[in-house]
Amino acid sequence: MTKVHAAAIVAPGAELAEGVEVGPYSIIGEHARIGGNTIIGPHVLIDGHCAIGEGCSIGMGAVIGTIPQDDKYHGEPSQVVIGDRTRIREYVTINRATGEEAVTNVGNDCLLMAYCHLAHNCKVGNGVSIANYGGMSGHTVIEDSAVIGGMVGSHQFVRVGRMAMVSGFSKISVDIPPFALADGKPAKVVALNVRGLRRMGLSVENRTQLAKAFKLLYRSDLNLSQALEQLAKQTDGCAEVEYLMEFLKKTRDGYAGRANDPAGKKK
Repeated sequence: MTKVHAAAIVAPGAELAEGVEVGPYSIIGEHARIGGNTIIGPHVLIDGHCAIGEGCSIGMGAVIGTIPQDDKYHGEPSQVVIGDRTRIREYVTINRATGEEAVTNVGNDCLLMAYCHLAHNCKVGNGVSIANYGGMSGHTVIEDSAVIGGMVGSHQFVRVGRMAMVSGFSKISVDIPPFALADGKPAKVVALNVRGLRRMGLSVENRTQLAKAFKLLYRSDLNLSQALEQLAKQTDGCAEVEYLMEFLKKTRDGYAGRANDPAGKKK
């Protein structure tokens, strides 16, 4: 059975699956769909077209699905979609997208710590962790298993690659490559995220291949195009190195990061 506190307001059109709990003074809008066994704390607002998966937890004061803070938004229907088992802590804000039927998306098994903000059209993969006060601007993409430290802000249209880690108080103004440890204002690659790769179970062989790739990319006198050309000759079939190369090519050629903005793409 669902458990809705007497002081909560659930609109007639809202869909609450088996096992959902709604705390006091929370407001669930008519277009919300809440998956089974999700627990919604007190003073939470879920507005607009929102789909929240199973087994999630949403902390006190979180605000999900409100209109984007974007002058390009003109009332068109858009969504927030959140996967299963994601934990959203106190006072997190997640805006719905700009654009007809566009989506602000958060994957499965994520942790968004207190006071995080996800702006319109953000795409957050599976297993992502964003620490307290992280603020992600519109169209930011954070790929699977990335870790964002506390007080980190992103520029619009940037991308953080898979299994990357951005240290606290950094500023993300350009793409952060997968598997990287980045730090600074602006954030720059400082090392391979060795500890994170171990935790994720990458083999010694693949970690070694990535270490060689990072040395060529960030410790040699080659420019990016030259380094990618050299890497293409020595990938040895390592899927992670090939993915890293593809990521960097898209960034270089203007298909990712800030150049995702149509006005910024190379012709």
